[in-house]
Amino acid sequence: MMINSSLKQLGEMLQAKTISSVELTQSFLTRISQYNPSINAYISLDEAKTLAQAKAADARIAAGDVTPLTGIPIAQKDIFCAKGWRTTCGSKMLANFIAPYDAHVISQFDAVGAVNLGKTNMDEFAMGSSNETSYFGGVKNPWSFDRVPGGSSGGSAAAVAARLCAAATGTDTGGSIRQPASLCGLTGLKPTYGVVSRFGMIAFASSLDQAGPMAKSAEDCALMMNVMAGFDERDSTSLNRAKEDYTKDLNKPLAGLKVGLPKEFFAEGLDASVGKVIETAIEEYKKLGAEIVEISLPNTGLSIPVYYVLAPAEASSNLSRYDGVRYGHRAAEYTDLMDMYNKSRAEGFGAEVKRRILIGTYVLSAGYYDAYYLKAQQIRRLIAQDFTEAFKKCDVIMGPAAPSTAFKAGEKVDDPVAMYLQDIYTISTNLAGLPGMSVPAGFAQSDDGKALPVGLQIIGNYFDEARMLNVAHQYQQVTDWHVQAPDLSQLPDLNQSEGVA
Repeated sequence: MMINSSLKQLGEMLQAKTISSVELTQSFLTRISQYNPSINAYISLDEAKTLAQAKAADARIAAGDVTPLTGIPIAQKDIFCAKGWRTTCGSKMLANFIAPYDAHVISQFDAVGAVNLGKTNMDEFAMGSSNETSYFGGVKNPWSFDRVPGGSSGGSAAAVAARLCAAATGTDTGGSIRQPASLCGLTGLKPTYGVVSRFGMIAFASSLDQAGPMAKSAEDCALMMNVMAGFDERDSTSLNRAKEDYTKDLNKPLAGLKVGLPKEFFAEGLDASVGKVIETAIEEYKKLGAEIVEISLPNTGLSIPVYYVLAPAEASSNLSRYDGVRYGHRAAEYTDLMDMYNKSRAEGFGAEVKRRILIGTYVLSAGYYDAYYLKAQQIRRLIAQDFTEAFKKCDVIMGPAAPSTAFKAGEKVDDPVAMYLQDIYTISTNLAGLPGMSVPAGFAQSDDGKALPVGLQIIGNYFDEARMLNVAHQYQQVTDWHVQAPDLSQLPDLNQSEGVA
């Protein structure tokens, strides 16, 4: 089936003209109309715009102007501004915002002739680990419809898993690509901070946010990275580096690779069935010639409290622009300017966003800045130093991407700390600015007997994405977890589509 084909296979079919981009795009749009009302993976669709792009891609292919992703339909997380598209960030605050320009990531895909299928659902302003904070309703995990897909890139993860797109973009501030990739059984990569431009990506925490690809395989992610990565002078944090081919090392053998296993990743808090899947994956790497080294990341336990000081502090600053004056939601009735500010923000933001704004404003306030924010920045440096020491002993670090399989919808919404602990294995890489990815590694039985996906996390040193993709690709040559797809035949009508326009 076309929907199960890799990006490379789809590209070859398009170039051989066995299918057209219009036909391929229409097949995904038809599938979206069939399944999205239940899964709620997309917030915004614009069939006319999408098919016009597909038609333009076909003309480009006919003229011989082809790249590996020309004509291929990609879903875009609704955190990226796309000119003429509604761009909501999963919030009532931006529910009717039409972006007047393209984010760098969007323009990069446009430049190679990829097709924008639509904007995917997400936790409001990327704040969440379950995609339950979206103003447009929660997303369902295609593997088990009573469970969450993870967050904040849950819409993108569910869309890839349910084959509602060929691949998708996501963003990762504390694990928001890797955790949903793990929970939905796909490959997701968070690049080194600064490798992909944040221009036009609506900010949550500017020193942590990073865009990356979500796809079925490491090879697909490599093809997407070739498009997404690159210097952008409009982003002051974008790194001016030579363009890299992320597919170049995919077929290198792994003999001699040193894999570090942090003892902190296999301690209390890891679900035993998840741990067993990860151990089996490590055994597979031994067969591929890798050497296993035990390492320590002693400050891992501090990553959650550090993150939940720094990220809300940056969020409170970034979200101050939504005041009802220039753009975004404005209250219908108010008495004066201050009343307009108060009512617009009270109505426009959801509970989790308000919680983080309050925390962030508190830790930045006079008298508390040194005690909380400054101290968190100092510990952040210690966390980065842990990785520096670890990489003296190993080439890559491996462990679980999430402590459990997908949990049930509503299970953790009233317990913020339990929700925050979902990112215990992913947050430290964001704090250090390192690249990390999640790769499908098998299935674990849930408490009610369901087989749910488990992701193996691979962490690399700075700018080591090509090596990580090689490590993942070689594993995917000897396993088939990445080609497994959920059965949607029993999909219930959950009527979750009210947010889609």
